[in-house]
Amino acid sequence: MPVRVLLVDDHTVMRQGVRMLLSLDPELQVVGEAANGRDAVDLTRKLKPAVVLMDLVMPVMDGLAAIIEIRRDLPETEIVALTSVLEDSIVTDVVRAGAIGYLLKDASGEELVKAIKSAAAGQVHLSPQAAARLVRDVRAPDHPQTLTSRETDVLKLLAQGQSNKEIAQALAIGEKTVHSHVSNILAKLNVPSRTQAALYAIRTGLVSLTSLNRG
Repeated sequence: MPVRVLLVDDHTVMRQGVRMLLSLDPELQVVGEAANGRDAVDLTRKLKPAVVLMDLVMPVMDGLAAIIEIRRDLPETEIVALTSVLEDSIVTDVVRAGAIGYLLKDASGEELVKAIKSAAAGQVHLSPQAAARLVRDVRAPDHPQTLTSRETDVLKLLAQGQSNKEIAQALAIGEKTVHSHVSNILAKLNVPSRTQAALYAIRTGLVSLTSLNRG
């Protein structure tokens, strides 16, 4: 079954171009379009896409507000920000709000397709420019609990952009066990998402910045 995608951008030409690009891949299906954040939230509730490709600067409701609302009400839907905005505070706020991906609009079509598929699989995908800003900004949690050796292994693979299924195969354990480890990691590090956990792993030297998106 193809990955269901909702396109959100206030520029019609941008939406048409992305739709045309994604139509070339049989593994992706554009199920709707929205020109502002309010419509994006309403259509996400109605269509339940796997991935929302979200612009940030839009009328009526901006992308950040829409991301917050979608992730609160429909946590099973992943969000990839596709924007020209690269201000440190905006990048940080978008990821903290729950976006699993952050791409700039000068990204290649190949990278965009990869980011959407990665998001659908629960994998982090950040542009190098966004990742660099996030790593600089991310703060180590106050009094983090020590991770077990297995949790550390899982975190390293998670930070490399691997899905739970891929982590399970790499470590020869079950997917449910991986899910349990990931939940424990987020709780111990006091971070809300896989993206934040991945950034913590990079900041603390468990993996290198170049490892991000490798999966």
